[in-house]
Amino acid sequence: MISGKISAKVEEYVFGGLVAAIGVFTLLDATTIAARADNAVGPRAFPYAVGVLLVATGVAAIIATARGKLGQAEEGEDVAVDSRTDWVTVGKLVAVLIAHLVLIDLVGWPVAATVLFFGAAWTLGAVWWRALPIAVALALVVQVVFASGLGLSLPAGIFEGVPFLDG
Repeated sequence: MISGKISAKVEEYVFGGLVAAIGVFTLLDATTIAARADNAVGPRAFPYAVGVLLVATGVAAIIATARGKLGQAEEGEDVAVDSRTDWVTVGKLVAVLIAHLVLIDLVGWPVAATVLFFGAAWTLGAVWWRALPIAVALALVVQVVFASGLGLSLPAGIFEGVPFLDG
């Protein structure tokens, strides 16, 4: 029993340390991102925010572990032990992701992201006629936020020249 608690404590320290280390790496790597000086919120803002949150979360996990607050062991009561992996669904999701990666350069972010968002939703059971307009809207919102809000240029592809889609 005691060795189990020691092992769990070590695992939680390692987890907290890894999360904090990933945060430090993110912060250091964000400094290498080229940014225009005239943009108040540039491409470094999001990585900095994520890095700070990762470091804070990792440190909080280490402090909680030191105070004796360990996570509860998973007993698997909500897991169907005898169910198998649905490899067809996994294959469809991988195919949708690969299609997205190929389509970004060919037709641009808005179309590729629509394929990604729609394909993932449909593969996981969404009704196609609901998923498609939501996927289109989500892809366009991401494009506009990156182009107009952050000043980052996602490839517009077939929408090249549309003012609010170009970064």
